[in-house]
Amino acid sequence: MTSEIPVPHPAPTHSVADDVLGILCGTIVVSIGLFLLRAGGVVTGGTAGLTLLLDYATPIPFGALFFAINLPFFLLAIRSKGWGFVLRSALAIALVSVFASFHALSGIGALGDIALNPFYAAVIGSVVASVGVIILFRHGASMGGFNIVGLILQERVGWRAGYVMMVGDACVVLASLAIAPWPVVLASALGIVVMNLIIAVNHRPGRYVAITRGSARSARRS
Repeated sequence: MTSEIPVPHPAPTHSVADDVLGILCGTIVVSIGLFLLRAGGVVTGGTAGLTLLLDYATPIPFGALFFAINLPFFLLAIRSKGWGFVLRSALAIALVSVFASFHALSGIGALGDIALNPFYAAVIGSVVASVGVIILFRHGASMGGFNIVGLILQERVGWRAGYVMMVGDACVVLASLAIAPWPVVLASALGIVVMNLIIAVNHRPGRYVAITRGSARSARRS
């Protein structure tokens, strides 16, 4: 027989130092996951996946595309999640853009230009990226796009963010059929299932009780 772990009330809040370290660690982990996905030619979901899709087809730098695609979703987040969440998410996206570009450099210890098997890249890259996304969620930030939609619906309706994100991600992967061969699309589909299942299992209401101060005020308003 097991007993439930008591949840403190009110829930504990992160300090500023907690959130700074969490966002820094989360963005580094996400950027490595995205680098692995790109090295395998795999399209992942969300705005990151849409950015990768456009990055394969256009000469526009990944960082610039990634930031621009996320802008409309911030308008939705301002009202529903508050300015604190939006600013932390914008910072996270900017950091991932910088780190992802840094990993692609040759020399100075960076990863450089490597090629990976698509299925290996899809699974390992998705596992790594999902861990980073969960860290960001738990520190009141996100990677924008479908992350924002998933978090809002989880809070308002009770749908798990991971499952909501999986639907949007599937649309992005299906769109990749226009430029990618079917084995790559299949690997990409495997990747989004792995990533969003990990998020759905590990980030759900009641699973993690510590919250960011700005998120606590936003939750009370909603």
